[in-house]
Amino acid sequence: MINKIARGIIMVFIINNLVFTQDEFFEPSYTIGGYGELHYNSSKIGDAEPSKKMDFHRFIIYYGYNWTEKWSFKSEVELEHNYVKDGNGELELEQAYINYHTDKIGFQAGVILPSVGLINDFHEPPLFLSVERPEYSKYIIPTTWFGNGVAIYGQNKGLSWKAVVHEGLNGDGIESKFKEGIRGGRQKGYKANAQELLYNGRIAYTGIPGLRMGGSYSTTKALRSEEGAKPIGVSLIEAHAKYDANRIMLVAEWGNINYTDHSAKSSTGYYVDLGYDIGQMINLSGKLYPWIRLTDINPSLGHDSENEKHYSKTMIGLTYKPINQIAFKLDYSTKKFVDKSVEEVTLINLGVGYNF
Repeated sequence: MINKIARGIIMVFIINNLVFTQDEFFEPSYTIGGYGELHYNSSKIGDAEPSKKMDFHRFIIYYGYNWTEKWSFKSEVELEHNYVKDGNGELELEQAYINYHTDKIGFQAGVILPSVGLINDFHEPPLFLSVERPEYSKYIIPTTWFGNGVAIYGQNKGLSWKAVVHEGLNGDGIESKFKEGIRGGRQKGYKANAQELLYNGRIAYTGIPGLRMGGSYSTTKALRSEEGAKPIGVSLIEAHAKYDANRIMLVAEWGNINYTDHSAKSSTGYYVDLGYDIGQMINLSGKLYPWIRLTDINPSLGHDSENEKHYSKTMIGLTYKPINQIAFKLDYSTKKFVDKSVEEVTLINLGVGYNF
């Protein structure tokens, strides 16, 4: 009888530990990944001779460590343009944060990304069709946008959300580089001024296979160094959608930045991609996308030189993916400005990108 009771107590103890202390059986682990992209660019302004260059634009290493099933560390270090010397090239810590997550909610603290648009969250080269990132993701959403902050996020039945409190923007950088929207205002985590913070919220729906659609809102006051100068009010709203299934690649993004106390009233733009995988039709191993992109960017609406910067761009291209993690790309585009005195730009790009 005593033996049966003892065995019962032992079994209860074992079951209790399996159910309530499962982390004791978790083996800490690490992950290594990254991505990179090599580009050849030919740019011709009007009738001038084209400018040609070859550049290993980005090389990124990702490192993560899992202490438990819920607690982890994630990081990403980026080298741009091969090396850093005399102001050329960039070496940046784009992500480095503590992450806690359950099935429905999570938390991040460290160097993080505001959740804005598609490319800022998902910027590995095989995930977009063109050689270079869409220009929308430079002049409207300044990818890669990173800095110090905290975030909470969650998901339930195909609906996800994220709320971010992040370092703010530098008003001097926005004003001096007005033709680039808010790109010049990024502080990139370097001793960032935290007197005014950025508040960002995003929702997205992924309940249909291959579909992601959502939007975000971000707001801050970008401080200026000049005594008595008012901060630049910044409010960014954007919507995005991507469908990648059934051999179709359809992408659309639209965004608008409203300013107060700035030489421009707003920055606005959009682009639309449409591609179709014809690989199976020609018995090709992998995916082959002929595609087209339409873009319109006005980075400085209301500025005296607005028409000199406002342009539309038509791009066609061909992207081959032998496997999902590697993409060979070719595209051709023409950029036309509203101000007809600004000469048309013709661009030809070749590239290869990968992630692992």
